[in-house]
Amino acid sequence: MTASIVTNHKALRHAIHTADVSEFRLCNQRGMLAYLPCRLNARQSMKTAPLWPKLRNTLTRKTTPFAIPNGNDESQRSSSHACSDDQVLMPSESSYCSSDLYEEAVDSLQESGSGVFQVVEHTVNLASLLDKLKAVHLHVLASEQWNASTLKLCHKNYMDSATNLIHYLALKCLDIEPLKEDLALISLLNLEMVNSSVLASLTTSIELLENLQLKSVRTNKKVSAEICTQEKLDQQKKGHFRIDTLRMKAYSNRELLLGPLQGSKLNHIMTTVGEEALESETLIADLIKAGTSIIRVNCAHGSPESWSEIIRRVKRSSQMLEAPCQILMDLAGPKLRTDDLKPGPCVVKVSPKKDATRNVIFPAQVWLSHKDAGAPPAHLSPDAVLFIDDQKFFSETKVGETLRFIDARGKKRMLKISKVFHVFSGTGFMAESTRTAYVSSGTELYIKRKKDRFPVGKVVDVPARESFIRLRVGDLLIISRDGTCDQDNSFGRTSGTHRITCSSGYLFDAVKPGERIAFDDGKIWGVIKGTSISEIVVSITHAGLRGTKLGSQKSINIPDSNVKFEGVTSKDLVDLEFVASHADMVGVSFVRDTRDIIVLRQELEKRKLQNLGIVLKIETKSGFEKLPLLLLEAMKSSNPLGVMIARGDLAVECGWERLADIQDEILSISVAAHIPVIWATQVLESLVKSGVPTRAEITDVASARRASCIMLNKGRHIVEAVSTLDNILNSNSKQMKAEVKSLVPSSHLF
Repeated sequence: MTASIVTNHKALRHAIHTADVSEFRLCNQRGMLAYLPCRLNARQSMKTAPLWPKLRNTLTRKTTPFAIPNGNDESQRSSSHACSDDQVLMPSESSYCSSDLYEEAVDSLQESGSGVFQVVEHTVNLASLLDKLKAVHLHVLASEQWNASTLKLCHKNYMDSATNLIHYLALKCLDIEPLKEDLALISLLNLEMVNSSVLASLTTSIELLENLQLKSVRTNKKVSAEICTQEKLDQQKKGHFRIDTLRMKAYSNRELLLGPLQGSKLNHIMTTVGEEALESETLIADLIKAGTSIIRVNCAHGSPESWSEIIRRVKRSSQMLEAPCQILMDLAGPKLRTDDLKPGPCVVKVSPKKDATRNVIFPAQVWLSHKDAGAPPAHLSPDAVLFIDDQKFFSETKVGETLRFIDARGKKRMLKISKVFHVFSGTGFMAESTRTAYVSSGTELYIKRKKDRFPVGKVVDVPARESFIRLRVGDLLIISRDGTCDQDNSFGRTSGTHRITCSSGYLFDAVKPGERIAFDDGKIWGVIKGTSISEIVVSITHAGLRGTKLGSQKSINIPDSNVKFEGVTSKDLVDLEFVASHADMVGVSFVRDTRDIIVLRQELEKRKLQNLGIVLKIETKSGFEKLPLLLLEAMKSSNPLGVMIARGDLAVECGWERLADIQDEILSISVAAHIPVIWATQVLESLVKSGVPTRAEITDVASARRASCIMLNKGRHIVEAVSTLDNILNSNSKQMKAEVKSLVPSSHLF
């Protein structure tokens, strides 16, 4: 913060505490927005905070409340859902607008007469409170003038939203705790929750208090240094900063980026898919049926050929189901990852479920089909898939027969055929195994009939097993720059030393001994013991009790290092050509500075992509701290804009204990800018991977309702997870209300 801003801050604090407006002066403000503090503590959960001018229960029952909308309110809509202002539905013609509510509130206050004023005056000093609000109002207006040059650069579509963001930051800069307490005493306004319409909320509150004061106390006292005349307040109320106007701006920005919501739905659902979607002809259609309205493709994985096929299937399914579905493609960005390990053996493990005493409680389920038949039906969840390259197998094998084979270790094993299914290109069988087996390509299956072996098929196309190293606390890990180095970890398993490669030069140029390093979204932590041009030695300080696997293409985070990444990489520029012609939105990964936005905007302008949506992925400490500046920079173009809270890397870089406050602050800032938010990373992860959610995950989804869109990552039970998420987001709470009401002992309480 510059000295001038500090001076002004102290002056404002004095004015707000003393409410002596005549002594309130602003110093010459030369500071820019870049010096406004953006690392804000959001210690209160963002809940419903409408403005109910009840004034200590002195108003009659017919009083119409004037609701100040806020960025994180949970005001009820048609089905009583918590939501944010960037989620509001388009007001109908019969709905009240802010001016209607204001006039009815004032009428009610006037009808209540001097008795209301006397009660309020007894609770707080109304004149002092009014002067404090006017001092804050002046500061908010002054902040707009201080940053006029920045606002002029914003595109006309974002001018009002950018201005409200400046108003919000100005309000957050002030120490207004005493003012908040006084406002709370008369239930007038919660200054923590006016982020979507800061100026309009302050203006309306001042008007309400002034009308109450003029009606109840006919005083000739002239307030010196009058900040806002009634005429100016009326102009502001009727202008661009009306509450209902800003609410519609947030609604419009959300729809431009994410598309319209279908029916009575309140949130979009985004689902990440990869090459596994190509193994099933119905997966993408099933996802859209379950409630997915946006498909995400990560350019860090796969190839343009696989992306093209995924997008083709999305568009075909969307058209057939008559359900709009947008495409978001994430640029890989400058993320540090482990390189690919040498592939493991081409063998698949068939393992039954066992209890703690190693007794089998459920046999392994194995899918058997021809190699051209594709993946098993979506409703089946086999433990292993084996392809048989012999049509005789499907004509001569029957349900109930036992297939025998010798596994990769030379052990005799059996598979019992339990069910038969007719798939698109033939027949498939489900078989069961009660003993662990390792099956490789070339394994022969036969049926024992009468003393003879009767061969029926041969296993083919078994994929290579994913390689990994298992790290334990105290192990040493050597990270090499050269991808051709020996990655054989057989020696490492006995000595506690392992080796992996990372081809990114950023890592080796930035780290220093003593700094922390994390792998795979924080599952493994270590401390750097030594560095050289080509190697880094890490001592593992945190891992699972039995060790934690580290495999190929896993994230590397160095939160203590000042890494100077290239914002948009050469790979990103190549991928952008594909994204431009196939996707509705582009995700910008690891945004750290306004330079990243400038480079992207220049590339989009070269390609004349003014309509391509831009999603800023906030997943670094720098990206969080500079979020207001990033938004203002992005608002210089007309492209639809959104923010993704990428909680995986964000938690590792900023600290797990701060994540809840950080994600709330990102929501607050984004709602102040009327920018839709995508809530991402580990949403219903247990349900996606194992089929059973945790209680904490359900609560997390309830909190995520405040965002415009919620993203699920890929997994074995992804269709079920999408359906569950859709039910949670759009469930009707009327039944719950009825159940709660039935518990109330006496109806006269209402």
